Amino acid sequence: MKEETAPIHKPQFHTIAETLPDIQAGKCIILVDDEDRENEGDLVMAAEKVTSEHINFMAKYGRGLICLALTPDRVEELKLPPQANENTAPFGTAFTVSIDAAKNITTGISAADRATTIRLAVDPTAKPSDFARPGHIFP
Repeated sequence: MKEETAPIHKPQFHTIAETLPDIQAGKCIILVDDEDRENEGDLVMAAEKVTSEHINFMAKYGRGLICLALTPDRVEELKLPPQANENTAPFGTAFTVSIDAAKNITTGISAADRATTIRLAVDPTAKPSDFARPGHIFP
């Protein structure tokens, strides 16, 4: 019996500018960093477009921590302190305290709850009191 294998597809690499229309359309991309850093790919998408389906996909196939990139101004607006007073992480990743939405979620860990928290964190009308700390999203 002959073993069948799936066809191997050569990965396609694009510039950030080339990926922007997909990100703006709510699609998830894989952002690959330099091999001199972590040498990994991150699943990236526009936070305001995230759904529970996206979170499920990231958790199932990415199998890593689901993080949220925020600008320094947004971190300040939401009064999110650093996760650690002294950052000794090898790459100096600047995590803040983790967050959950303070309302309209259950425990915070479900895909729906995490999507709600992410969308709220990038909502310009959200304020610090709209979040519980610590939580399940890592800005």
